[in-house]
Amino acid sequence: MENFTPVASLLGGVMIGLAAALFMLFTGRICGVSGIYGGLLHLKHGDTFWRFLFIAGLLAGGVLSMLLIPGAADIQMHLPMGTLILAGLLVGIGTRLGSGCTSGHGVCGMGRLSPRSIVASLTFLGAGIAVATFLSAYFQ
Repeated sequence: MENFTPVASLLGGVMIGLAAALFMLFTGRICGVSGIYGGLLHLKHGDTFWRFLFIAGLLAGGVLSMLLIPGAADIQMHLPMGTLILAGLLVGIGTRLGSGCTSGHGVCGMGRLSPRSIVASLTFLGAGIAVATFLSAYFQ
């Protein structure tokens, strides 16, 4: 494994879990990014500003990481652009069908031992493994 980073991975997981727990503690809401973003598409008075700040914080965190950690965003894709666009659309469709994403189901839902979230997360994981296996064989 050339990218084995157990300490950084553990630290990142702890930070995500802590952020999700604090978000629920202080707001009473599940920290599911697709649901938070989706709420911006259907504006409701008094329910928009915090969603905007949350998404802005995610984007700012990515930019900050790129500025502070050289090479953090050096990712090489070996797939055609059409395949990447199709993948993004399928993820969006899957998020709608599953009523949430990996942050809502995988982090928050499984942390609450929600059977629906456990099934959704296992489905996400299984589909991801199957697609990655197929694509790595197909594009080599």
